[in-house]
Amino acid sequence: MIANVQATPDTHIQPAVSFSSAAAVNEKQLAELALVRRVQQGDANAFYDLVRPYERAVFLAALGLVRNDADAEDVAQEAVLKAFKGLAHFRGDAKFSTWLIQIAINEAKMKLRKDRRHLYESIDEGQPAEDGDYIPRDFADWREIPSEALDRKELRDALTKSLNSLSEKYRTVLILRDVQQLSITETAQALGISEANVKTRLSRARLQLRDALAPGIDGAWSTGVERSGPKSL
Repeated sequence: MIANVQATPDTHIQPAVSFSSAAAVNEKQLAELALVRRVQQGDANAFYDLVRPYERAVFLAALGLVRNDADAEDVAQEAVLKAFKGLAHFRGDAKFSTWLIQIAINEAKMKLRKDRRHLYESIDEGQPAEDGDYIPRDFADWREIPSEALDRKELRDALTKSLNSLSEKYRTVLILRDVQQLSITETAQALGISEANVKTRLSRARLQLRDALAPGIDGAWSTGVERSGPKSL
């Protein structure tokens, strides 16, 4: 999905990753840190192996904010490029994936600010255009919803409308935590907020989404959320 990176990393900066706590991380993280170090030492080809497992996560993080595929793809591309150029500054305090998603979220927010300025200056500002339906590909499997409640199209439309009705801060935390399955800690790091704030926003987002969907499916969503939601925060 994400094109090959053509820029050159800032290899003149001393690599920042420390391996002193290597015993505390799992094998996957060790392999990831090794790739980071290779890129920091000038092996640009290693960057593709580093970022490839997170391409969809980056895209979904962007999509959760900008809400159309084309813009999300642009944001993802820019986020990956910025990550490549800035990898020399990555210290390994958080997972690489969390750091990368944080960059994508920041890029998406920047794009939204630019788009809002353009909208404000537009003659047609009173009639904002709809960007089309948004629903992550795997969102339908996120919760158990009785199959008899809605057919596939109606369910998709209901989820799209309800998810888009959430404010940016609630929609984003819901995507990161419940769709992408980031931990509370990782979600907090990606958003730059406290874990307590993540829990608060997530709780409110789930309630708002449940309430938005409940009228259309006779309350079945409410029991579905409580029955099949994440068991731990």
